[in-house]
Amino acid sequence: MRVFITGATGFVGSHIARKLVEAGHDLRVLYRSEKKLAILDGVAYEGVAGDLDDLELLKRACDGCEIVFHVAAKADYWKDDDKAALWRINVEGTRNVLSAARAAGVRRVVFTSSAAAVGIRPGSALSDESDRFNLSPERYLYAYSKVKAEEIAAEFVASGLDVVILNPTVVIGPGDLNAISGTFVIETARYQWAVPISSGGLAVIDVRDVAGAHVNAIDRGRGGERYILNSANVPYSEWFAMIAAACDARKPVFRTPDFLLEPIAVLIEGLRRFGIETPMDADQTRLGGAFVYFDGSKAYRELFKPEIDIDASLKDTWQWYLERGYIKHNLLTRLIGLF
Repeated sequence: MRVFITGATGFVGSHIARKLVEAGHDLRVLYRSEKKLAILDGVAYEGVAGDLDDLELLKRACDGCEIVFHVAAKADYWKDDDKAALWRINVEGTRNVLSAARAAGVRRVVFTSSAAAVGIRPGSALSDESDRFNLSPERYLYAYSKVKAEEIAAEFVASGLDVVILNPTVVIGPGDLNAISGTFVIETARYQWAVPISSGGLAVIDVRDVAGAHVNAIDRGRGGERYILNSANVPYSEWFAMIAAACDARKPVFRTPDFLLEPIAVLIEGLRRFGIETPMDADQTRLGGAFVYFDGSKAYRELFKPEIDIDASLKDTWQWYLERGYIKHNLLTRLIGLF
């Protein structure tokens, strides 16, 4: 069948595009820059130049398509302070894609949201699809933008559009060209034992499993439902040890006490005000003591079961970055490597 996809020139979207073609679907791809199409080398597709602001173009792109995948989003939100772009792309862009899909009479929309839009339970309890977002909208604007996008999707579902929502956790794997979740791997490879570890934990999944779940959602997903995509819940102490092993680096040894997370977050905010880039933003740091764990069993039952274990995923991620020169050293990282 003919499928239209937004975000195919990004990390997750490019893997979904490849899986769709492997499954025999005809692909129509929205893109903004021809340079970014390189990530789709070897994939057969019809390209449509444009962006999410152009509703009429989106309607034409959806025309004749049975399925629409809306994957495009501003995910590297901590690398700049362009809040207007975050809202325009993640919220209003979703409204435009769903409007275009409805106008074109598509059978189903598969919308890539995020586990960030799901509420966090106390302690190390697993959150599921029923948990409502419970963080500060002002501090966690990316997550809140996904919450609002899901609310828009719910409005379209109520009016008759078939939308399936997928909520991936932290996505790791080869091809993360913007180093979103891949920052964990790059910085651990560079700073090795000197990387500080906090007390919390995260949920993680390989990008190829995320892509497989998306393709399966065409026929297996239930309209109006959301599905958390997760493979493993891992404490940070174990997570960074796994990354170090994948990179053949010495595992981190320094523990950051929870009471230092807020001062560090304030320091990061100060650095960013002076235009100094940091690997993590202040609010990610504030969450460092939380166990952000998720229950992926609903997706296991209805969409997919993860096939790629996280150790293998980290090794593949490391190899991809190494081959492309992402692991750049400076005087400090070289000194760390001597000890």
